[in-house]
Amino acid sequence: MALVIRKPEPEDAERIADICSTGWRQTVEGKLSSTFQQQTVNYWYNPDKVTADIKKGSYSYVAEKDGIIRGVIGGGMTGAKTAEVYVFYIDDKYRYHGIGKTLLYELTRHQKRKGADEQWVSVQQDNELGLPFYKARGFVCQSLKETKSADGEVQVSLRMRRQI
Repeated sequence: MALVIRKPEPEDAERIADICSTGWRQTVEGKLSSTFQQQTVNYWYNPDKVTADIKKGSYSYVAEKDGIIRGVIGGGMTGAKTAEVYVFYIDDKYRYHGIGKTLLYELTRHQKRKGADEQWVSVQQDNELGLPFYKARGFVCQSLKETKSADGEVQVSLRMRRQI
């Protein structure tokens, strides 16, 4: 069956939460404590929050194959000509099959129609999955961003940008 790119529905929340929480944990494995990871997943990727975020439009598209969601992307406009990728994960069993490229293409197309000429993303420093993907698509690091947790853990992200 062909890959279908569509808008997410509230009934997709559990699957989206699973893909995002697994992907995010893989991104920060060995960099952040398991306690901080659990707190983050509990907040951002619980099905109720994901459902609310779907309704708000924070999740833009899902990629579905054989009736199962394989990936998700979300983004929006942060300025008149500036767009952002907020969330972007592919089920680890389906990476390297073109799903990520297709989802990013669809989000970028949508953002360009809204007037964007540049696109930004935050990528975990040393993210061996995400950084090569974004660099191959023309994203260039502009700055480092450090976020400190209440417990003092520091998460370092690269702020990357590309012209679209």
